[in-house]
Amino acid sequence: MTKLSVNINKIATLRNARGGNNPNVLTVARDVELFGGQGITVHPRPDERHIRYQDVRDLRPQITTEFNIEGNPIDSFTELVLEVLPTQVTLVPDGHDQITSNHGWNTIENKAFLTDICKTFKNAGIRTSIFVDADPRQVEGAKACGADRVELYTEPYASGYATNREAAIAPFIAAAEEARRVGLGLNAGHDLSLENLAYYHQQIPWTDEVSIGHALICDALYLGLQETIKRYLAALAH
Repeated sequence: MTKLSVNINKIATLRNARGGNNPNVLTVARDVELFGGQGITVHPRPDERHIRYQDVRDLRPQITTEFNIEGNPIDSFTELVLEVLPTQVTLVPDGHDQITSNHGWNTIENKAFLTDICKTFKNAGIRTSIFVDADPRQVEGAKACGADRVELYTEPYASGYATNREAAIAPFIAAAEEARRVGLGLNAGHDLSLENLAYYHQQIPWTDEVSIGHALICDALYLGLQETIKRYLAALAH
C-alpha cells in the first residue's frame, strides 16, 4: 500500500502571511491524520518563511502516523532532525533562496557528503531518503551512500503528463525499477495532483509513499480538507 504523506508547508505560509496562529498548523496536522492521511511532511527552511523550526518541535509529540522532515542538511537542519527524531528524513539539495525544490541530488558527485549524513541519521534510528531525479544512475548512487529510500522528483512527470503521459512516466519507471533492483524503498513527490497521481501509481504501484502539499492544499480550498484527502487516497487505491 502506498502511503499518503501530506505536506503542510502551505498552511504555515498562510499563517505567516497574517501573523498570529490562524490557520493553526498543529490543528491541521491532527485533522490530516483524522481524515485518513498516513503521514505528515514538513520542509523547514533557514528563513522560516513557512514551517518554522519551533513548529517541527511542537508537531513531533502529537503526530501518530509517520513524520517526515525534508530539507537541505545544513548544520541547523541536522541538529533539528536529531533533536526531534522523526520517522524519516528526506535530504533535498535546496539553496537558501529557492522558492521550491527543483532538482535532486547528484549522488555520485556528492557521495562522500551524503554517505556521512546518511550514517549520522541512520545511527539515530531515522529512516533516510535521498531526493533524486528520475535517473537510474542517481538511484544506484543513493544506494551506495547508504540511504534507505529515494524520493523521485516528479515535477518533470507532472509537466509532461497532459501532453504525453506515457513518455512522461517512462524515466520514472526506469528509476523505480532500479530502486527495486538495488533494494531501496521508493517515495515520490513534487507537483503530484488529482490529475496525474492515479496514473503514476498504476505504473509504479510499488511506491512506498507519496508526499503531496501544494496541489492538495489548493484542492482543499474548493473541496474541503476531508474530501480532498479522501480523493487522494482513492487515487492511490486503484
